Amino acid sequence: MPFNDQVKGYILSFISVLAMSNVFLFSKAALNEVSLYKFGVYWFGFAILWNLLYSIPGKRYKTIKKLRMQAYRILFFIGLLELVGTALFFMAINKLENPAIVSFLANMTPVFITLFGIVFLKERFNLIETMGFVLAISGAFILSYNKGKSLAEVFMDGTGYVILSSLVLSVSFILSKKFIKDIDPRIFSMNRVLFLFTFATILLMINHVSLVISWKAFYNIVLGSLLGPFLAAITNYSAIKYIEASRASIISSTKGLFVLFGAFLYFGIFPHALQVVGGLITISGVIFIITGKRIQKKR
Repeated sequence: MPFNDQVKGYILSFISVLAMSNVFLFSKAALNEVSLYKFGVYWFGFAILWNLLYSIPGKRYKTIKKLRMQAYRILFFIGLLELVGTALFFMAINKLENPAIVSFLANMTPVFITLFGIVFLKERFNLIETMGFVLAISGAFILSYNKGKSLAEVFMDGTGYVILSSLVLSVSFILSKKFIKDIDPRIFSMNRVLFLFTFATILLMINHVSLVISWKAFYNIVLGSLLGPFLAAITNYSAIKYIEASRASIISSTKGLFVLFGAFLYFGIFPHALQVVGGLITISGVIFIITGKRIQKKR
């Protein structure tokens, strides 16, 4: 029996979450051994390869010729946003010891999406959404808390990078959702990795960094790039063709739990109890924010 569109959307979104959860682990393992520039060249270079192997046989890129000039401008702008947001994301992965903290903090993206709705669409928080906003912000502060350090020092420890990354990527997400009917998800995915690969290559050349890496780092990069820039990106873009972006965001917010246990199994590290509480509070806040308007409408 064929799945309806909504079920397809949920399945794709869940696959995206599982794939993205492993990205936190494999990228952290690779960054423990190689520089950020070298990592970017290999990671996004392989991502381009996976996208090409998937798309060329079915001639899926033929739709590029049908795109209008406005679509190219949108792709360029989204590419820049993805470049900045993803660079900040991997800077946080590189800086913070436990990738689970990065995963929990990345849940601020739906919070920013909702805030943009208030600023640009003149929407208002209802009581449930307000509770969610307070919970999400509180959870983020708990996760970022570092006893005895100033706000600037907390930012430099990496948590600030995640917040900024979520802010930028939330804008990219909104734009992608708006134009997903006109631009194939595979084009969005390839556009993203081309921008990132080009930027990483330029930085590598400027800094005269060698391309030599260990087999262990190579292994982690190959697997991580297959799961992240390829599988997670395509399934995420495809999911929002079938379900609301808000529903996809709820499913995505749970990835921190998978990363939490993955980090324990892979690296033998586990967040402090306070950080786990902060992560769960953030997830609760995201769910409140996303479901607030739907609950109010049903009432």
